[in-house]
Amino acid sequence: MKYEEYLTKKEENRKRIVSYMETGVEFLDIDTVWIDPGVKIGTGTVIEPCVQIRGRTSIGDNCIIGQNSRIEDGVLCSEVKVMSSVILDSSVDEGTSVGPFAYIRPGSKVGKNCKIGDFVEVKNSTLGDGTKASHLTYIGDSDLGDNINLGCGVVFVNYDGKNKYRSTIDDGAFIGCNTNIVSPVTVGKGAYIAAGTTVTKNVPEDSLCVGRSKQKVIEGWARERGLYRKNDK
Repeated sequence: MKYEEYLTKKEENRKRIVSYMETGVEFLDIDTVWIDPGVKIGTGTVIEPCVQIRGRTSIGDNCIIGQNSRIEDGVLCSEVKVMSSVILDSSVDEGTSVGPFAYIRPGSKVGKNCKIGDFVEVKNSTLGDGTKASHLTYIGDSDLGDNINLGCGVVFVNYDGKNKYRSTIDDGAFIGCNTNIVSPVTVGKGAYIAAGTTVTKNVPEDSLCVGRSKQKVIEGWARERGLYRKNDK
């Protein structure tokens, strides 16, 4: 891009931002924000520095788009909060918070009052109202119902090296930390998956699924081998 062309595009972008400001959108730093033509932003929404809003994106009223976020072809309803995250070709319903450092990939639909926390990735999946994945989780090719809790380190194992598969998690299920959901499986309503479990078969509703080795402790094992820490005498 030539310098003159750059200046023209920058001035056009500034004019778009001013027009949004006139309709009640707040920008904290207009010099670091880029908004494509045709983007829609509702009244009362706050756009923080270093934000890119591209494509056919539509953002509702009273949202917060936090610094270093990128939204492309996304649909965000009112009162959505996005902090330092990427949303591509997906929809996020009202009252939901995303980030920081979350990644919502194409084909995803997130419901109302959900939480997509730090280092959570969602790909081609649906999440019902009130469902929460607070941190360090991958949700791929799956359908989740309402009011589900996903613990830290949950992985939907959707790819076997050749084909991809979908799983279903029904309303009110609780998925413990460090769980692997090996698709395709269904976890029934209100079921509990114990932390550290690898799920390879369907789990009935209201049941507890535990799929991990029983802990075994061999006392004196390290001492017999002379495996002392440096500070030990």
